[in-house]
Amino acid sequence: MKAGKYAPGTLIMMLLACTNSFQKNNLIPNEEDLQSANPEEITRRIPQFENEYVEVWKSIIVPNQPLTMHRHDNPRAIISLSGGTLHVVNEEGESRELTWEPGNAYWLEADPLGELHGDVNQGPEPVEVIVVQLKDTGTRGN
Repeated sequence: MKAGKYAPGTLIMMLLACTNSFQKNNLIPNEEDLQSANPEEITRRIPQFENEYVEVWKSIIVPNQPLTMHRHDNPRAIISLSGGTLHVVNEEGESRELTWEPGNAYWLEADPLGELHGDVNQGPEPVEVIVVQLKDTGTRGN
């Protein structure tokens, strides 16, 4: 069997670049951080599939790793795999808690126009969910 083209540190760097979620306080991890990071301990988004109607990914949000500010332009269904609570804070500092029970599904509307938010799992275990986000909401004919 042929050896892989990329070293483990390079693969972690590629994973982090794709997820953009390892950043804490907008700091980009250095090579030493990446070498010591266990991929299982990094908040990440794992693409599942995408078509013209939906984008589907698995999110794993590990404790105390805030996600960078972001937004969801389209509504989405959340299917909770492991459950937990996320603390969600918008740019104005307003916050809310989202608690998901394992095995349940939830509906989240699109974020308000122009509003960004960040999430943090303050619990002791990773929160794992499947996200099914709609595409082009309201632009398709019947």
